Amino acid sequence: MDQARQQLYIDPARIPIVILAAVAIYLVFLMLVKIFGSRVLASMSASDAVVIIMFGAVAGRVLIGHPPTLATGIIGLATLMALQAFFGLLREKIGIGHIIDRDPILLMFDGTIVSNGLRKSHFSYDDVRTSIRNAGLGSFTQVQAMILEPSGDVSIIRVGTKLDPEILQDVRGAQELLQAPKQEPHP
Repeated sequence: MDQARQQLYIDPARIPIVILAAVAIYLVFLMLVKIFGSRVLASMSASDAVVIIMFGAVAGRVLIGHPPTLATGIIGLATLMALQAFFGLLREKIGIGHIIDRDPILLMFDGTIVSNGLRKSHFSYDDVRTSIRNAGLGSFTQVQAMILEPSGDVSIIRVGTKLDPEILQDVRGAQELLQAPKQEPHP
């Protein structure tokens, strides 16, 4: 019975520590995603998956502490969910999404890779090719626009689709390219 109590119980003095750790981990993760980009959220390779798993392991270890118990896990998860809901409300009511989230980044335009977009997003040429194949396209010239979204997803607008400039209004790097003369596609 004592063993079960140790696995389930939390000393009431540890509750604020678990909550504080959850808040700190959440805010640090938001900051790191803002600094390093949405690319960390887009599992595109085995090494990216390893990094995401390691994020979870480190965050979980910090939240639960030692000794890990069911109660600390529940408090940590509840705190993270409450923070997510709170920041979701702030995004909706106050419009702070632009502060918390990264802007969408233009990676390709009219079949041409946007080098500045790749650099800012930490995307590689191989990532671009993979995204094109995932979209079921066979060449660079079939891509009118490729955008790395704040969620880590890659959006591809195919050549031949009418592109309303309003769609690209919040995309970093898009306005300059929309106003520039048309470029020759580059494979």
